[in-house]
Amino acid sequence: MPSFSSALPFGFLSMAILAAGLAAPAAANDRVYVPLGSDDKIVIVDPGTNAILGEINDLPAVHGLAATPDGRYLVAGSYDERPAGKAPSKPKGVTADEHAAHHAPKSQDDADKTAVSTLSILSIPDHAVVRRVDVPGGVHHVAVGPSGRFVIATQPGQNAITIVDLGAFTVVTTIATGPLPNYARFSPDGARAYVSNAGNGTISEIDTKRWIVRRNYAVGNSPEHIVLSRDGGTLYANNVDDGTVSVVDTASGKTVKTIPIGGGLHGIDLSDDGQTLFVAAMDENKVVVVDLRTNTYRSVRTDPAPYHLSAIKGGKLYVASAEKPKVWVIDQSSLAITDEISIGGKGHQMVQVPDKKHIQ
Repeated sequence: MPSFSSALPFGFLSMAILAAGLAAPAAANDRVYVPLGSDDKIVIVDPGTNAILGEINDLPAVHGLAATPDGRYLVAGSYDERPAGKAPSKPKGVTADEHAAHHAPKSQDDADKTAVSTLSILSIPDHAVVRRVDVPGGVHHVAVGPSGRFVIATQPGQNAITIVDLGAFTVVTTIATGPLPNYARFSPDGARAYVSNAGNGTISEIDTKRWIVRRNYAVGNSPEHIVLSRDGGTLYANNVDDGTVSVVDTASGKTVKTIPIGGGLHGIDLSDDGQTLFVAAMDENKVVVVDLRTNTYRSVRTDPAPYHLSAIKGGKLYVASAEKPKVWVIDQSSLAITDEISIGGKGHQMVQVPDKKHIQ
């Protein structure tokens, strides 16, 4: 079970008291969870104050993170591979998992079919591990469907994704999508899911009733992070090696527009109203903001290496640095950097979890 330590000035408490203590300072606020990769932990942030509330420890190489829509569970994916049947171990090197996540095997035959990693399902708010589910190969990113039942884990080293049923805590199936699957998103109705395949410049559309690849969309060079419009009609894919964003009509599967950004890219997200696109231009040390209505661009300097980013409800943007242990806090409207959060490591797939009292 992962251990939990609080950044607040109180000592060891039972899980029940600790959970109440977490909610006490600002019960109306959501929480943002930031996985720190090879630091083997998740940092918990109050997005209202940007204060660190605590951390969840003992989660080896935690890169991928998602939450169920009802705020009941966190799903944490590990890139720490091990032989099947062997307990998880602490990663040896800080950058080994990073390297593996971005370099696919030469072919599916080269993948280690015996290697497994773990999805940890944690309850909210006490952060106790409810169940661990082993999946083939290291997990890079994860996505939870709108019903909260199914999880997709991307496994670049296997050229595949694995689907886990949270109702039964079992693996449903593993699907070969293409070389180096990176990121996954579900459609708003849950009928489709989309997976970026960085190794061949495609997006796989998944039928979630039959769990098969229905078709592949051609996009740019090395698509990684993706985001969907609120209605699910438009998909935006960061083409890392092109320095562009492909705008895909999901009905036709066609790229209807290519947005030039420049340099190597990483994180991508949309504003609450879906009219503004945020892109981490990592190589150029800036976040580029695209007004999708007027096709105008703005940017804010974030030096060094803006990495994962997340649009926080209420008008903030959280941007993690790939080289410094911090998250920039940016006002989405003015693009002013209003704060920096010292997270103690390299932030990966951030997730905002609503306060349960605000979930209808």
